[in-house]
Amino acid sequence: MNSLWLSHFTATSAIGHGLQQTLSALQQQHGGLAPCAFDTVDLSTYVGEVAGVDDVRLPAHLADFDCRNNRLALLGLMQDGFADAVTAASQKYGAQRVGVFIGTSTSGILQTELAYRRLDPVSGALPADFVYGSTHNTFSVADFTRQYLGLHGPAAVVSSACSSSAKVFASARRMMAAGLIDAAVVGGVDSLCLTTLYGFHSLGLTSTQACRPFDIDRDGISIGEAAAFALLERVPEQLDKSAVLLLGVGESSDAHHMSSPHPEGLGARLAMQDALTMAGLDAANIDYINLHGTATPSNDAAETKAVAALFGPTTPCSSTKGATGHTLGAAGGVEAVICALALQHGLLPGGLNTQQLDAALPLNYLLANREQAVHHVLSNSFGFGGTNCSLVFGLAAEGRKK
Repeated sequence: MNSLWLSHFTATSAIGHGLQQTLSALQQQHGGLAPCAFDTVDLSTYVGEVAGVDDVRLPAHLADFDCRNNRLALLGLMQDGFADAVTAASQKYGAQRVGVFIGTSTSGILQTELAYRRLDPVSGALPADFVYGSTHNTFSVADFTRQYLGLHGPAAVVSSACSSSAKVFASARRMMAAGLIDAAVVGGVDSLCLTTLYGFHSLGLTSTQACRPFDIDRDGISIGEAAAFALLERVPEQLDKSAVLLLGVGESSDAHHMSSPHPEGLGARLAMQDALTMAGLDAANIDYINLHGTATPSNDAAETKAVAALFGPTTPCSSTKGATGHTLGAAGGVEAVICALALQHGLLPGGLNTQQLDAALPLNYLLANREQAVHHVLSNSFGFGGTNCSLVFGLAAEGRKK
């Protein structure tokens, strides 16, 4: 069982709420990055903040889950009829046969940051209304998603930094292959918080401008937030030719350095090769690569070496983080949805903000959109510690049921 069907999917990020706004922003090459004005943050950097998160209200019976991350998750779940699609799947397979696998890196850390501002001045105790288990706790977002959707199947969170919500596709696939579940809600949710912004700034990784992937003057990331979800099901006998399939997954671990990628992109290359092998495809079959492309000098250089080793200098590629920002644990999910839109609409999205490509990075990097038939795409997500994941997607008309 290699291929799985993305029967429904949705994404909410700085470039829009839901598929239509996301697609429109990509088509118009409209970005969502702006100077940081988040909470009390005093940094010269750009962020991809999602509008309207603080206006979301959780259902009363899930009030203990209230935090920015879960409000963002709910905002995402309400888009594109996604929750209704999951309800239908739950009725078809049984609520205990639908799993939930969510990627996140910071989860509800902001809720703890806010709680520390309200410490008891005498005892130093945290406020009584602070509930760690259902807010800050990494599992919180999967637990909230499962309870909101009324599911009772296996649930897990992957927190492997920036590869988190790509690796959930692999987790779900393994569960389905083992016969433990018949469908899965996969995705990623990560929200802005002070720990992330000041933490990446302290590492010298944030740019003072909107990030410029693969630019000769690239100098760091722009942090974003997002919620993206997909419903995975087995491939039915009859399927519309525009349906999107997950054809291949590749995972690897560099174990090279806590925060820097392997300089030759070794693990990244292995992940891409394994994804191609599972999909039964050659590098020449890939029409577009959505690069990890964080716009840090070392990351873009290492990814270039990995991509060039497999694909050479001709395969069209770009990073969409110039539009959305780097949404960390949600990046893999957001970019999976962007790849699905690319397949269905014949759109290779050009990278934003990049002015002059670095000649030392010999890739066919797109600065402008290209419209053409798209049959197979590959999406890269690489995290701290060398946790790498690559995904191959294709249209049902092109993919092979295995």
